[in-house]
Amino acid sequence: MIQRRHFLNQSAAWLGLALTGLSARAADKEWTTLLDPGRTTRLDDWAQLGEGNWSVLDQTLQGKDGKAGFLVSKQSYKDFELRVEFWADEAANSGVFIRAADPKKIGADSSYEVNIFDKRPDPSYGTGGIPNVAKVEQPGPKAANQWNTYEITAQGDHLVVVLNGRKTVDVRDGKFAQGPFALQSAGGTIRFRRIQIRQI
Repeated sequence: MIQRRHFLNQSAAWLGLALTGLSARAADKEWTTLLDPGRTTRLDDWAQLGEGNWSVLDQTLQGKDGKAGFLVSKQSYKDFELRVEFWADEAANSGVFIRAADPKKIGADSSYEVNIFDKRPDPSYGTGGIPNVAKVEQPGPKAANQWNTYEITAQGDHLVVVLNGRKTVDVRDGKFAQGPFALQSAGGTIRFRRIQIRQI
């Protein structure tokens, strides 16, 4: 009986070590910085799509008063955590599109659009929401005239969005499994300052 108990205790210890090791490895996965004010900012680090009026201003990527256009990441991602720092004016119509199924045709019908649109006519899918997937509790958050941080997690069919520490989306949806992400400019002024991603 003593030997059996010793074996069970050892097995539990080994299992605990194994699980701890897995958790540590997951936590140790490094963030990849795609945009940072301390590094050279270049438009050609992104694939440009559409007619967005993009430029580099004070080490940020700025879209201003142009027709709809996107900066698309050159890598595809499946399960990840994404941090995005952005500034928007009151008229900004923008968003972070993730898991784009077709990198040559970005839209809310072919990817998940984490919205930046304080003045959206239907505010339920305004800033903090994902149009046609997850509404944001009203009154919704506002992003205008300040620096904001999105923390976006996509793991399997589980999508979580946190804006400035407030969880705005926690939903399951399996339409789009993998693809690049894209930054949108479709009116007003939007600036992106820091972008980091970590695959999970």
